[in-house]
Amino acid sequence: REQLVESGGGSVQAGGSLRLSCAASRYYNCMAWFRQGPGNEREGVASIWSFRDVPRYGDSVKGRFTISRAYADDTVYLELNSLKPEDTGIYYCAAHISYCLFDSKRYNYWGRGTQVTVSP
Repeated sequence: REQLVESGGGSVQAGGSLRLSCAASRYYNCMAWFRQGPGNEREGVASIWSFRDVPRYGDSVKGRFTISRAYADDTVYLELNSLKPEDTGIYYCAAHISYCLFDSKRYNYWGRGTQVTVSP
């Protein structure tokens, strides 16, 4: 069984919204979202640490994206609002037991990704 499974990607126009979901097969202290646009390195978008549900956001998405999690079914969500064409990319869910910053190399578990495309 896959550890992390993303869903909810799609195509929208600039200014639109999407909601991504990531279902985990077990509990992790940290759940995070990364994205990788065409020709770009993978960048941290948002993460949430289980202790007090502390969220962290990448500078480019602050004020527009919101991360949340549902502990009952080990699911993390990412609300994407006011989308811009530069938000286009594959969005990956990641998880870690004890690390919750944005160094992607530190994460042990990854989903396969879901495509988000924002047109002008």
